[in-house]
Amino acid sequence: MSRVFRLAHLTDVHLGPLPRPRPAELCSKRITGFLSWQLRRRFRHRAEVLAATLAALAEEQPDHTVVTGDLVNIALPDEFAAARRWLERLGPPERVTVIPGNHDAYVPGVAEAHWPLWQPYMAGAAAPRDFPFLRRIGPLVLIGLSSAVPRPWGDAAGALGSDQLERLSACLAALGESRLLRVLLVHHPPVLGWSPKRKALLDAAELRARLAREPVDLILCGHDHRLACGAVPGPCGPIPVLCGPSASLMAKERDRRGGAVLITLAPQAGSPGWTITACALRFDPATRKIVKEELVLASEAATTPAWSR
Repeated sequence: MSRVFRLAHLTDVHLGPLPRPRPAELCSKRITGFLSWQLRRRFRHRAEVLAATLAALAEEQPDHTVVTGDLVNIALPDEFAAARRWLERLGPPERVTVIPGNHDAYVPGVAEAHWPLWQPYMAGAAAPRDFPFLRRIGPLVLIGLSSAVPRPWGDAAGALGSDQLERLSACLAALGESRLLRVLLVHHPPVLGWSPKRKALLDAAELRARLAREPVDLILCGHDHRLACGAVPGPCGPIPVLCGPSASLMAKERDRRGGAVLITLAPQAGSPGWTITACALRFDPATRKIVKEELVLASEAATTPAWSR
């Protein structure tokens, strides 16, 4: 494929309003999440921010959209059904790819019970054991990881686990010299120092070690509710990392304003390389409008694909 490809990145949607839970559903960590939503989060994760974000993305007409987790809040069954309806409005499965976040695995058992609702948007994955998945989209291969695991009260950390990491290495090795740009999707950021321990990817060091041997071209993540550009080491140079802002967050802080990221992948004439550029679509609380801003990647955009390094 020789044309420009545009990839939209949404994350941490946190769809509201929260369904009314049954008392038995709150006999777990959900009770703290429910209180947090009622007292604080519902005033910050706003439908108007998400609507403006989606309207701005629709005008950009991306070729594909990825959503890197946290569609729901406390993982109530009705939240998963509402999120499926939202995904259907966002686009058909061939135009949208989803991975789960920690709120999508808030308490034990919900992944196995409710992730199957999102299966068409997760390349057939329906449970943690099905990750990573690989999905060919135009000039890309999307590599979907799940760092979503139930954690104790007050803990929002994530983990991939040794089995998933082994499968990831096998998947990357199997790609060999496939002339596709490798885009890794993971909810928790893998960059050292970005997240406090109680919110961090616990086996990020193991993931970085594997990517230093079997590289990817770009990593998209979320979780931190802030826009950030960074990098992790690759075998022939840094691998760019883009952390998207929460798609629904009303915030005064510039780096936390809700919105999305739009990534443009342009082939280089007479070369196997691609140029990766990105811009942020951020909700300005003063004007109630989306502002488009060019981003500077923390490293030089990957112009030489992983298969040729």
